[in-house]
Amino acid sequence: MKRKKIAILGGSGFVGRHLVAALAERGIASRVLTRRRNRTRHLLVVPNCEVVEANPLRLADLRGHLAGCDAVINLVGILNQSRSARFADVHAGLPASIAAACRSAGVGRIVHISALGVAEDAPSEYLRSKFKGETAIHAAGGDIAVTSLRPSIIFGPGDSFFNRFAILLSLSPLVFPLACADARFAPVWVEDVVKAILRILDDDSTFDRRYELCGPQVRSLHELVQFTARITGRRRWIIDIGHRLSRLQGIVMQNLPGKLFTLDNYLSATVPSVCTDSGFDALGIEPVGIESIVPAYLGNREKNARMDRLRSMARRQDS
Repeated sequence: MKRKKIAILGGSGFVGRHLVAALAERGIASRVLTRRRNRTRHLLVVPNCEVVEANPLRLADLRGHLAGCDAVINLVGILNQSRSARFADVHAGLPASIAAACRSAGVGRIVHISALGVAEDAPSEYLRSKFKGETAIHAAGGDIAVTSLRPSIIFGPGDSFFNRFAILLSLSPLVFPLACADARFAPVWVEDVVKAILRILDDDSTFDRRYELCGPQVRSLHELVQFTARITGRRRWIIDIGHRLSRLQGIVMQNLPGKLFTLDNYLSATVPSVCTDSGFDALGIEPVGIESIVPAYLGNREKNARMDRLRSMARRQDS
């Protein structure tokens, strides 16, 4: 079946921007549901992309805006809770509502982005809530075909992983204390995740299946931060602070503005974000590693930062 219009929840985020562009290139229309339309100007110029303001957590909004679409892709996820966004609502309640809204609107296809390490007895609330949502959406039943993807950390231009550590390294003096340094990841390129989504959309052999998505290399967090420091030219002494201090750091920092690190983040990091089965192999996709992609966008970031500093110096000298 050729998909004509696809509803995307979380389409204004990092993965969503890449997915909407890929759909447009293939002549597939998209309808992005967002709570704040004024923050999605970057999508308004994409051909065949309709941006509608809606609250995805309201079942009535979902039902109304899924009408006329023949597939739904759920990219919604949060790393930390806030007063307005709770794991129970975003990760567990929303997928159940999506399934109910699809039944009402006659939408027969759902692609759901979950996470590696989800389990009913996972140590973190993040992973447990992701498991509940994945389970709920696969219980949609009826004529709805559901496929879940479980990626490791996703990287690419505009990501919140390598870019964040690049900023933290730039703000840090010679010493960089690192929590959860032995946490293991298999970073996956955003374009490979998009390829997987497009590959499974119309493949009925993927219905009611879950695919783990990992990049070609498994790295510790220490190795990934070291890689970031090398790419950005930051000579830092990276000190692994151990699990006891990492846990304490999470307890303290979760009460600070911005929530750079929380106790729940620490608990999630104790579960390796690596694959037991290669979903990319099953889908016939050869994933790309960090060495081929990250230097290009982090290198440009540093180049632009240097130019900004030079321009600032020139303005001061002229004044």
